[in-house]
This record gives sequence, structure tokens and C-alpha cells, in this order.
Amino acid sequence: MENKTSILLVEDDMNLGFVIQDNLKMNGYDVVLSQDGKAGLKAFGEGKYDLCLLDIMMPKKDGFGVAADIRKIDSQVPIIFLTAKTMVEDKIKGFKIGADDYITKPFSAEELILRIEAVLRRSSSKDTDPSSTAYSIGSYTYDASNYTLQRQGAVKKLTKKEAEILKILCENMDKVVERNLVLNLVWGDDSYFNGRSLDVFITKLRKYLKEDEAVKITNIHGVGFKLEG
Repeated sequence: MENKTSILLVEDDMNLGFVIQDNLKMNGYDVVLSQDGKAGLKAFGEGKYDLCLLDIMMPKKDGFGVAADIRKIDSQVPIIFLTAKTMVEDKIKGFKIGADDYITKPFSAEELILRIEAVLRRSSSKDTDPSSTAYSIGSYTYDASNYTLQRQGAVKKLTKKEAEILKILCENMDKVVERNLVLNLVWGDDSYFNGRSLDVFITKLRKYLKEDEAVKITNIHGVGFKLEG
């Protein structure tokens, strides 16, 4: 059976969110609904989505902030902003962040579906092959879909959180990844307690990668981490 297209919908108006979700489901899409920016970012970190629909004016983290963080770890996933704003400056800001389209409320269900289909068509033309979930880390191969780290025939199965953290680092190989970004994607908030948990997971990942001396996860003090290899 063909896999359904998966959409992350982040909309703080509960009634509108449910209406959009039901409409998209009736048109054959799988939809995960989050009702604030932080919850939406966490949902993105936990799932695999073909497209993101982001409201702009939201509590905890606005749509621009969510989109900017998504773009730090995924440069390809299509993003459509949902907004009541019609300011040209806001549209320009959205496109600069990396939005693929912009739809102004109120909109019809038909218009939304047509815009989603158009963006997905453009996206599929430059699409990804399944190997895009496999990463080379020095002499290791990391399969993000199956949570496995391999080297010279030895296979290590990672936990879900270990796998999520390593994928974020791999998406940003040789770049500094902000600590708060990892915390918000994996845990949903950047509390002190979760920060200590993150340090434990980073220590475990270093241990799994220690057989290749060229591979290292560097702690950038006060900022975050950098995977090199």
C-alpha cells in the first residue's frame, strides 16, 4: 500500500487546527497537529514529514522561529506559512527563512490543497533518494531510519533519543549545533534537567564513535556541539 504524505500542522487556534486537520485527512494526508511553536518543533524532531504548515502568530515560539530552526536541520522539507498578516515585509521575512509558500487567512480548503499539491510537486522534482537517511561519519555509517551505527561489520543499535541527537549532528556535520536547538527538538524544552540528560547522551555517543580517532563531538562552551569526522 502506498505511504500517505505526512504533514506537520502547527496552529494555535484549536478550532481552525482541527478543521484543517480533518480536511487534509479527508484528502488522503496523514496530519500531526501541534498547538504551539515549541510543541511543533518537538514533533518535527520526532517524526518524518513531507511538508510543514506553520501558523506565524503562536505562543512560546512563533512560526518564523520554528521555520528557522527546522531549516537548521533540514534544508529540503517544504514549508508553507499560514497567516492572518498581509504585510509584504512578513512575506519577505518568511521567504528569506526558507518558506516555499505563504497562504493568507481566511482561505478555502480547495486553495490550501492546491497549494500543498503544487509545493509537493516542486519538491518531488528535486527529491531525495532513500540513501538520504544514511550518513558517513569517518569510518562509521549511520542509518537514521533504523537507528543503527555500523563500522567494519559491527552494528550498534541506538535508542530513540540517541538516534535523534546523532541525526541532528549529522545534518550539521562540521557545523556548531546550538544546545537549545537540540533540547527543543528532542525534549520539547531546554530546562536545566533536560540539559543534564543531553550531556549524558553526548557522552554515550562519544563512546560509540571512539574507535575512529578522526571522529569527535566537540563541546563549544556556552553554545553547543560540533560533530567532526
